[in-house]
Amino acid sequence: MHPCDRGSSLACIVSVSFPISDRSESSTEPSTSVSSSLAGRHHGQIPTPNPSLPPASLHPPIDCPRRQRGRVRRPRRLPRVGRRARPLRRQRHLRLSPRRPAPLALRPVPDPPVSPPLPLRRRPRQRPPRRGSSFPPTSALLLPSFVSSAVSSSHFLSSRPPHRLAVSHSIHLDVAAPAASSDLVARAATAVQAHLNAAPAPFHSNALSSVPYKIVDDIVAEDYRAHAGSASSPAVYIYLLDLGPQPRSYAYTAASSSADGHSPAFSRCLAPLWTGKERYIWIDLGAGPVDYGPALSGEGVLPRGEFHPLAALHGRPKSDKALLADLASLVLSAYKSLLVPSLRIPVHYESSLLIRFVHIHGEEKDPVGLDWSAIEQSIRDGDLPFDGQSLKFDLHSVKYSECSICSFAIARSTHSFTSRFLFENYTMIVSEYLDSKRMRQVLSDSSDEMHHVAGIHDDDEHDKVVPVYVFDLDFDKLLLLDRYHQAVAFRDMVVAVRTRSSQTVSDYSCNGRHVITMTRNLDRPIIGSVLQTMFGVSPTHQSWSPEHNATVVDYTWSTGHTPFGPFSETKSLSFVQKDAARRNVLLTTLNYTITSTVEVLESLAAHGGENILLRKKRHVEFIQRWNLLTYKLEKVVSAMSRLDYNKAMYLLRSSDHDMYAIYMLVYQASQELEASLVCFKDPPFPWLSVSLSGVFVFGFFLVYSKRDSLFRSKRKQF
Repeated sequence: MHPCDRGSSLACIVSVSFPISDRSESSTEPSTSVSSSLAGRHHGQIPTPNPSLPPASLHPPIDCPRRQRGRVRRPRRLPRVGRRARPLRRQRHLRLSPRRPAPLALRPVPDPPVSPPLPLRRRPRQRPPRRGSSFPPTSALLLPSFVSSAVSSSHFLSSRPPHRLAVSHSIHLDVAAPAASSDLVARAATAVQAHLNAAPAPFHSNALSSVPYKIVDDIVAEDYRAHAGSASSPAVYIYLLDLGPQPRSYAYTAASSSADGHSPAFSRCLAPLWTGKERYIWIDLGAGPVDYGPALSGEGVLPRGEFHPLAALHGRPKSDKALLADLASLVLSAYKSLLVPSLRIPVHYESSLLIRFVHIHGEEKDPVGLDWSAIEQSIRDGDLPFDGQSLKFDLHSVKYSECSICSFAIARSTHSFTSRFLFENYTMIVSEYLDSKRMRQVLSDSSDEMHHVAGIHDDDEHDKVVPVYVFDLDFDKLLLLDRYHQAVAFRDMVVAVRTRSSQTVSDYSCNGRHVITMTRNLDRPIIGSVLQTMFGVSPTHQSWSPEHNATVVDYTWSTGHTPFGPFSETKSLSFVQKDAARRNVLLTTLNYTITSTVEVLESLAAHGGENILLRKKRHVEFIQRWNLLTYKLEKVVSAMSRLDYNKAMYLLRSSDHDMYAIYMLVYQASQELEASLVCFKDPPFPWLSVSLSGVFVFGFFLVYSKRDSLFRSKRKQF
C-alpha cells in the first residue's frame, strides 16, 4: 500500500525514560536503545520493518506514486463530503514502551553528562475527509532514528549565570505497542463521541466544540498505571492519540461541562494536549486544528495550519517519512520544554523553607479570587520538598491606609503609557501600570519598616524565606505589573497586584478569539510565581537558548495542566512542575559539587601536584576519599535516571563530606610548603669561546685593511 493511501486510525505511545549514571574515561557516549513491537487492532499480522532501509533525513521528500509497467497510475481520489469512505486495513496503534534505560553518562570531573530515556504512545484513527491519519508500520524504526539524528547529548541550561551546567542529558526513545492498546482507542473515541452528541453544537459552524479533559484523561491515566506498574524502570509516557472520525471538530477544555466551556462572559482556550499529575502526556492529534499565542505581535505563537507538528494529521496528505518527521519534532519539543526545561534560577538545598504572604488590602477583604488556603493546598499537593525538608506558610495582613511605605511604593512605581483605539475615529487613551522592578527596589530597601508594619518578627528558624507581597487595592482603574502581568517573580520576593477591575482583554488570542484575563483571580499567578522564586521552575513557555544567548518564548505547551501562561486555567501542578522543582535543586547542588572539585584539583596542580600529599600519609587518604566521591556521584546519577530524587539527594549530600575532606587534605598540605633557596656555583669563564670570537674579529679587520692588495684587478699590459 502506498503511503499516500493511509486512512485507518491509530494510537501511538511514546515512552521516555531518564537513565543517569557515571561513566569512566574509557566509556563511550550514551546511546539510544530502541525496542519496538507492533500489533494490529484486530490482531492481524503486521509486516516487520526492513532493517536494511537507508537512513532518512529529518525532513525527507514526500513519496509519490511512480509509473509502473509503462502506465501512469492515477492517484486515488479523496472521498466526497457526505460519502462514506471505505476504511483501509492498516496498523491501528503503536506504542513506544520503555525498556531498561540506557545509562546516561555523568563524569564527576571535569564534565559529567546525565541522560534521560523516554516511553511514548501513539493512537491514530481513520477520518474519511482527512487522509494520512495512520502511523506507518516503520514508525518503530524511523521515529527513534529521526529523534537521535536531530538531537544529541546536551547540557542542562539555566536562565541565570552560569547558563551552562556541568551536567548533560540525552534522550532515549523506545517504541512498542501493547495488545490492549486498541481498547484505549475505542474507549476514548466512544467517550468523546458520546459527549459531542449530547452537547449542543457551537453557534458558528467553524468553531470548535469543547470536550472536558477529564473524559480522556481518566482513560489514559488508567492505561498508564497498567503499563507503568509492569515496567522494569520508571519512564515518561507520551500518548499520541487519533480517535477516529467525530461528529464535528473539537478540542479540550478544563471546564467541567460544555456550558462552562462556552461562557459568554469570557472565552476559554481549547487545546489538544494535557500533562497528567503522574508521568504521562497525551496529545490528540485529531483535535483542532488550534491556534494560540500573541494576538498582534510577539514570539511563541502557534499558527493555525498544517505547518505545526500539532496539525500533522490535518491538511494535505503526507508521506510516511514526512509524517514521522513531524511526530519526531513534536516529541523533541515536548522533551526539551517539559522533561528537561532550563532552570529559572539556581536553587540550593535548604532544610527549612518559609513562604510568607503579606496581604495589603483596603477597608474590606474580598476572598473571591484570592484563596490563601487553596494556594497553600495546591503547593503542598505537589509534594515539592525533599525528605528532611520542611515547608511552612505564614500570612500577615496590613491595611493600605495604615502602611505609608505601601502607598509610597505604589506612587513611586506608577507609570503611564498611551494606546490608540478606534471608536468613531482614532482616540488616544492614557493608561497606567506599575513598574515591578521599581516596586521591588522600594520594598527591599524598606524591608525593616514593612516587617514592623506587618508585625513580622525576624527569626533564624528558617533557612530560606520568600515574601509574597499582594497589593489588593480599592482602585477602580486597572493596574497591572509591567502592563501585562498580575504577579512577577524575583530572586528574593514575589509581587502581585489587583484592583476592583474584574477583567480585561489581554494581548493574546486563542482560536480566533481574544483571551479575557480575570484580573481579580490571583491564585494561579501567585502559585506560578512562587514556583519560580522558591523552586526555580521556569514557566512552560520560557526557556534559555544558547544559540540566541537569550530567553526564547514558545506557547506550544502552555495550555492544559500548567499554572503558567494566559491560556490555562488550572491551579494544580502536573508532574512537569513536580519533577522540575526537585531536579533543579539536584542539578544546582551537583553542579556546585563538580565545579568545586575541579577547583580543588586545579589548586593541587598549582602547588606541585600530588607529590605534596606524600607527607604524613595523606596520599592514601586522598585516593580513598576520591574513589568514594566518584562512587557516590555515580550513584547520584543512577538514582536520577530512575527518577528517585530523594535517594539522589541523600547520596549527593553525603558526597559533600568527601569533597570537604579532599579540600582539607589539599589545604593542609599546601600550608606546610616551605620556601627554600638553593645555592649554586658560577660556571667557569668561557675562555675558548671568547678566544675564538677574538680571532674571528681580528681576522675580519685584517682582511678588510688589505682588501686593495688582495683583491686588486689584473689589468691587461700593453
